[in-house]
Amino acid sequence: MYPNLFSSVRVGGIVLKNRLTMAPTYLGYAGSGGTMSRLLLDHYRLMARSGVAMVVVENATIDHPIGGGSERTLRVDTDASLEGLKKLADAIKREGAVAGLQINHAGRFAGVAEPLAPSAVETFGRVPTPLTREAIADVTAKFAGAARRVKAAGFDMLELHGGTGYLLAQFLSPRTNRRQDEYGGPLENRQKFALEVVKAVRDAVGAFPVGYRFLADEWLPDGLQLTESRVFARALASAGMAYISVMGGTYESFFLPHIVEKSKSPGYMADLAAAIRKEVSVPVITAGRIASGELAERIIATGTADLVGLARVLWADPDWVRKVSEGREAEIVHCDPACGDACIQMVMKKKPAFCTRWPPQKVKEYKAKFE
Repeated sequence: MYPNLFSSVRVGGIVLKNRLTMAPTYLGYAGSGGTMSRLLLDHYRLMARSGVAMVVVENATIDHPIGGGSERTLRVDTDASLEGLKKLADAIKREGAVAGLQINHAGRFAGVAEPLAPSAVETFGRVPTPLTREAIADVTAKFAGAARRVKAAGFDMLELHGGTGYLLAQFLSPRTNRRQDEYGGPLENRQKFALEVVKAVRDAVGAFPVGYRFLADEWLPDGLQLTESRVFARALASAGMAYISVMGGTYESFFLPHIVEKSKSPGYMADLAAAIRKEVSVPVITAGRIASGELAERIIATGTADLVGLARVLWADPDWVRKVSEGREAEIVHCDPACGDACIQMVMKKKPAFCTRWPPQKVKEYKAKFE
């Protein structure tokens, strides 16, 4: 029914059975302290069973707690996390999906009293501590160590989280990077840290595929915008990224009234992906309320992107892929923008997220698994 959407594609040397991926989505399902939980395993098992070609697990911190977004951010900073991560990778692959894990340092958005960042730029009432050159080298090494664990755990790919305004993006942004050394100033310097991390990670894992979650536009007047992110995308492609997963916005722009309205539109980030795809030869992923097979097919058919990332669309209805492929789209349970982003509000309050469209019994079952 949708020949382009359900065609195969090669990413990082791995053949994906269709153009649909699960985009990494933090839901607060890990156990206390970022440990593996039954709820997290069951959640990703269900997502992999949905029929998407690849599942990218939500951000796992390379440095707990200073690099984690919350107490329930998954961990990949110590060998003690390997047993749980192996179970997670195995659960995804057993359901027929390629398994990826996103690794991250939250920087100034970390859930700690004194976060680290490129510069001392106030963030929601806190002023982070600027990273020294020695600390930058330490963080780079921790990204490499985390990457080795992703590979050792049996995942098929890893993804560096350079989106949502986290640490890699904070160095890129002229708004949050006001350094006067070799890591600040012109874009050539501001992209230095991210490219050093990319090199360290690729050196650590060899031919293992590494993708990049890519912030194309902060949607802030003094932030990173397409003029510079296009240049950075070319540098990433030259550095050997397996794919670039494009997004827009940060925690400081997501809740601005005009961005809230923008985010209600179908495929609201596809234009960013299209702009980046013109600059690179590696596969590009787009996401953002791509809720119909028709829209997803058009994105692939027109060359807007090479793959479609499903986040809340798939979470609200894990049968979305089958219903689209079988011509049963009228039966899809859609994410409801009128709910006021209830799932995000739950996460912001450090609670596990549940979809308002789920039947009460499903919510009850999820809550019963939550530690």
